[in-house]
Amino acid sequence: MELIIFLIIGALAGFAAGLFGVGGGTIIVPLLFIVFTQMDYSPDSIMHLALGTSLATIIVTSISSLMAHNKKGAVMWPVFKNLAPGLAIGCFLGAGIAGQISGLYLQLIVGVFLLWVAYKMFFGGKKQVVSHANDVAGANTELPSKPKQLAAGGVIGIASAIFGIGGGSLTVPYLTRYGVVMQKAVGTSAACGLPIAIAGALGFMFFGMQQQVDVPNTIGFVHINAFLGISIMSFFTAKLGAKVAHILSPKLLKKCFAVLLTVVGCYFLYKGLV
Repeated sequence: MELIIFLIIGALAGFAAGLFGVGGGTIIVPLLFIVFTQMDYSPDSIMHLALGTSLATIIVTSISSLMAHNKKGAVMWPVFKNLAPGLAIGCFLGAGIAGQISGLYLQLIVGVFLLWVAYKMFFGGKKQVVSHANDVAGANTELPSKPKQLAAGGVIGIASAIFGIGGGSLTVPYLTRYGVVMQKAVGTSAACGLPIAIAGALGFMFFGMQQQVDVPNTIGFVHINAFLGISIMSFFTAKLGAKVAHILSPKLLKKCFAVLLTVVGCYFLYKGLV
């Protein structure tokens, strides 16, 4: 029964990721939080398990996404090489930082983050049109020096671990800010999701094992059954979601998803404050 629940979560997360064009972490973390709560896991471990397991599942989805973008020549490998070390180190350390934060404070932090993503999706339409115009015009790409890119990767990595995401919500804006066209920013961000997910999952495993989590079928803060169920189903349903997205209005979809994230973000804040 447990595995069936995780397969359903994977199906929903994958479909939503393909449909709304966002990383699955923003869907997986809230769903796992609800399921783990219903399973009567320790309140101190629920949020950590949701974040660690989310990052583990992103390993699988990021490989699929990376291959697809690389075929289209959208991955800027020199930029990836500059960012990757910082992303990996930052995400591993971020898992350690998250491990020291109480479950209630993590709920509040993630709740605020989801509201921020919802705001960006709901009111980001005009900015995206401008970005597209820059793409067509061929904006000049002037990225910071290698040390600065390394440092930026570290910051993005730490935040990704605390929010349980693949970093796309942070990496794409960082790259487009310096004139990288949207297609290559998204493709490079997809590649950056892999070191984030691997380092983050290992970090949550390692630091979770230090705290001796008393939950069955886990390695540290990564729930193995949830990882398997979600990874398997999301791999297939993401493609279905992408097909449906081409049929429906993208603007309407993003606004509907923004409303959903707002509800979930408020739910996290409510649970954290009450």
